[in-house]
Amino acid sequence: MPSTGQRTGIANLPLHYGKVPPWLFGRMCQLAREVTTVMVEEFGPEEVLRRLSDPFWFQALGCVLGYDWHSSGVTTTVCGALKEGMRGLERELGLFIAGGKGRTSRKTPLEIENFGHLLNVSPSPLVYASRMSAKVDSSALQDGYQLYHHTFFFTKDGSWAVIQQGMNKFNRYARRYHWQGEKVTDFVCEPQSAICSQTRGEALNLVASESTEARNTIAHIAAEEKPDKIVTQLNRLKTLTLPRRSYISLEDIHPDRLSKIFLTAYEHKPQSFESLLTLEGIGPKTLRALSLISELIYDTPVSLRDPASYSFAHGGKDGHPYPVDRKTYDSSIQFLAQALDKAKIGDREKLEAFRRLKAWQ
Repeated sequence: MPSTGQRTGIANLPLHYGKVPPWLFGRMCQLAREVTTVMVEEFGPEEVLRRLSDPFWFQALGCVLGYDWHSSGVTTTVCGALKEGMRGLERELGLFIAGGKGRTSRKTPLEIENFGHLLNVSPSPLVYASRMSAKVDSSALQDGYQLYHHTFFFTKDGSWAVIQQGMNKFNRYARRYHWQGEKVTDFVCEPQSAICSQTRGEALNLVASESTEARNTIAHIAAEEKPDKIVTQLNRLKTLTLPRRSYISLEDIHPDRLSKIFLTAYEHKPQSFESLLTLEGIGPKTLRALSLISELIYDTPVSLRDPASYSFAHGGKDGHPYPVDRKTYDSSIQFLAQALDKAKIGDREKLEAFRRLKAWQ
């Protein structure tokens, strides 16, 4: 199935627990509704998706709505406020929001389909984009962060964006992933264009460009090798003294338990790595096992490069990594300021929002 997708940023945030107070969340929903309505009227729903796919702009929106700028909760709370605030306005604005945190995230495909009668396109490609973006960030990219939040934004004409988040209980950080669905047609090769992170490490990165040969090999193994042969190869590798690799390891892989998954892949004969990812049951352990065979038997190693890199919204004051782009910086502030100015909210709420925005200048 053809697909379009681009991960446009990753943000690492301290992992905070607890719930937002009801009095604050109610006000966040109201302000989110007003700001989003103005943005759609002034710039169109597609531009809203572009802004939401920018991790820095999303972070600024969270500040304007009044939430902690450095908390992992800003992701789930802002997305929840947007979804709740927009409820009932979808037909009018042509902007739709599905998914959320925990169990709600698993209802995303059904929620997309329920909006189908209001769309100018089939909901099927949107459901596919939702599932694949989650599958890539949870299985094809294994960076130590387990996804627990997935929100899917889309328009009646089929444009889409994704904001999802994973948690790492060991370093107590959350990592946010942003996708924009209008630029790239390949889900499984370098889908990200900008990533910001405070920490980097090793990751099993099957979507890296240097993993291209490994992706082809893995798809070939899954489609052409009989399941019992794959299990035999894995069991034989268990007896070897292997290099210590963080994400390429048999320590938590049980070949016999994966036999049923290998059989499913063999029966479906996937023609590509992307089609392999779409199969039910193909998850992190299956891909680690196939990656190990790819590297040690077929001599096609998988990249262990963490795609996170150090990045800034508008450059740095000392010129690193590049000088501040004042025009872009001012444009970002003006965009939110214009939406705030035209939002139909009380003077006090508007003044407090402007103060929070002013703090970013």
